[in-house]
Amino acid sequence: MTEHVRTGGCQCGAVRFRINGQLGRASICHCRMCQKAFGGFFGPLVSAPEGGVEWTRGEPKYFQSSVNIDRGFCENCGTPLTYRTPSSLDIAIGAFDERDDLAPTVQVNHAFRLPWVETIFEAEIHGDAGYYARQEQIISFQHPDHETENWPEKGLHL
Repeated sequence: MTEHVRTGGCQCGAVRFRINGQLGRASICHCRMCQKAFGGFFGPLVSAPEGGVEWTRGEPKYFQSSVNIDRGFCENCGTPLTYRTPSSLDIAIGAFDERDDLAPTVQVNHAFRLPWVETIFEAEIHGDAGYYARQEQIISFQHPDHETENWPEKGLHL
């Protein structure tokens, strides 16, 4: 059996992880704490294998959001990274380098779901004629979606 390895990290690259083993359930949580922790409509998370997470650069800082739950984030850039209980660790789906196959299979705390979440993708798609050309001119300081030996790269000012 081949061991599956996944990598990921925060936006600035100060915290990076490697996961060895099979990921568990991918979910979105609609509770108010997840909305605030992610600054979004819900919290997208996937269960990590027990003992399978290795912090390869830095480590998250933790905020205890409720009894028995703390949330890990990068103290430099604020990227949400983990949801930790005494018996489990979930990782933010958006923090993975490769996440196309991490589609949530379950919703939790559905009673707190924002009423318009079902229809947000019906909204008009923004993009005037020059929009994508302007996007190509942006110089990103975000860590790339792959491992790097050193970060930030030489000459990059953060």
